Order: sequence, then C-alpha cells, then structure tokens
Amino acid sequence: MGKNIFSAKHFHDEEAARAWFEAARWPNGPVCPSCGSLKHYATKKAGRYRCGEKECRKDFTVTTKTVMERSHAKLTQWAMAFWLGASSKKGFSAHQLHRALGCQYNTAWFLHHRVMEAMREGGLEVPLGGAGEIVEVDETYYGRVENPATHKLSGEPYKKQSGTVNKRAILSLVQRGGKARSFHVPRADKSTVHKIIRDNIAHESRVHTDESRIYDDVSTMVDDVNELCFTHETVNHYAKEYARGDVTTNSVEGFFSVFKRGMRGTYQHCSEKHLHRYVAEFDFRFNRREALGWNDEARCIAAIRAADGKRLTYHQPRAA
Repeated sequence: MGKNIFSAKHFHDEEAARAWFEAARWPNGPVCPSCGSLKHYATKKAGRYRCGEKECRKDFTVTTKTVMERSHAKLTQWAMAFWLGASSKKGFSAHQLHRALGCQYNTAWFLHHRVMEAMREGGLEVPLGGAGEIVEVDETYYGRVENPATHKLSGEPYKKQSGTVNKRAILSLVQRGGKARSFHVPRADKSTVHKIIRDNIAHESRVHTDESRIYDDVSTMVDDVNELCFTHETVNHYAKEYARGDVTTNSVEGFFSVFKRGMRGTYQHCSEKHLHRYVAEFDFRFNRREALGWNDEARCIAAIRAADGKRLTYHQPRAA
C-alpha cells in the first residue's frame, strides 16, 4: 500500500472506506448477515442492500451484525482503528486514536474496545500442539485485583499479602513456532491450570513448563479412556536453568515480554473486567505475526472478518 499508509483514500473518504470494508468482509460480493444468502440487490441508499431470499428480505450494510453495528462513528474512523490495532505490535491506546482522529476520547475508547472484541477468538478451537509438537505453558501476573475478596477460595479468610497474591493471573499456552492461547483466570492454581491444559492441548504433545508446583502431575493426566495424555518436561528457573536441550519456556516468556511492554508502556492501566480483551488482542497479533507469513494488511483484513457476528453492548435494551 506504499510507505505512507495513512494517505490511503479509505482513511479520509467515507465512500472509499465503505468499499474497503466491503472488499475485506465480502471478497466475493455482499452476503446477507441474517441468512447467509449471496442473493441481494442494492437499494436507493448507497451501501445498503436487501436480501434477495423471499424468506428473509432484510436490509443490511457492511456493519450489520459486527462490532460496528449501530455505531455513529464514521467508517474512516473505524478503518483507522482496525489498522492501528492490526499493525501496532505493543497495542494502541484510545488516547493515541483520539489524537490521530481528532475525535472525542469516549469515541476513541468505544472504537478501541470494539476492535479488541473483534480480535477475541472464541468458540470451539482446535487444540494446540500434536504428535511431536511442543507447547510451552507459563503464568504471569499483571496489576492488582480490584476486589481481592472475590478471588479467595470459599471459606478462606482474606489476607493482604505480597508476591503474586491478589494479583491478576494470566496463563498462556504457546505452541513453539505456532500460536498462543491466553486466559485471564481468577486464580492460577493447580486445578484451574490442569483443566485449561487438558482442554486446549492435544494429548500427543510435549508440554514444557518451569518448576512451579501448579504443573505437578501434568505427566500423569489421563484422557477419557484412562490413557496418559502428555509428556511433561520442565526447566528449573530457580536454579538458573533456562534451557536443557530443546526443553525451554523461552517462547512463552517472549510472548509475556511483548504483552507486558505493551501494557506498561502503551496502555499503562486497564480495568480487570476488560483485561481478557487486552490479552486477546496480543494473542491475535502473535498468531498472525510476520514469522507465520502475515503482514499488516492481511492482519487488518483478518480482524475485520473476525468482527462478523460479534457485538459489544454495555446498555441492554429494555424489555417491551
């Protein structure tokens, strides 16, 4: 697209932005978001289509049933938000978007969180790893919990302590040379971690962790037919052992390094209720990094397509 990407017409012209979004979301022509039909015809209003199926006949635009639906923000502003989200390795703040667009801060915050929601992958995902593949697992902590009493075990008295207690826990699984999958969990304890490992890693995989006791017994996990699931290998960071042959957690540590530099340097603060969305944003970019053949444009188009079928509303409509 050239060196000065922001001179592109879709960042400044609404009609060009609409055409750009339509090409990204519908590379083979408009598709009805309600019934999935390719049959449609244009209405008198530019950018508005009507489904050609007799049973449907609903009007739709490129923003229908996406995070952009019913937004008053311009498509040129959405284009800038998606591009910055896809191309900024350590994230982009709402303040940065506010300055770039010259809009109000609450508009920039609205755009920012909905772009992050578009990047959040959910549903049934293929397990990481596989036969002969290595998946590294580690936990980190970012920020203090906002209501520590809700994070203690039932019946356990609340105590103000140092270390990792009362800090926000994040568990990440990184397939070496592949994708990452991260979880903001209330507590990084053994039962929580073991369930995530069992549900998200293919049973033929080699699992690499550090010496933390929360990973004890990973090698003895069994599947539904009582067969051992994983080969578990560890490095002892406490003894300053960071690699032993190909056994290491350097990939997941590298992921955490980018995540924390972004959170501290770019965002500086985020509410705990939104942390899962920030984590998902870093997962999205990591899983579509240049080493896997992605560039900024392809990553941006992937984010726009991922927005399909997602909404983020804080005020629910009242019942009739």
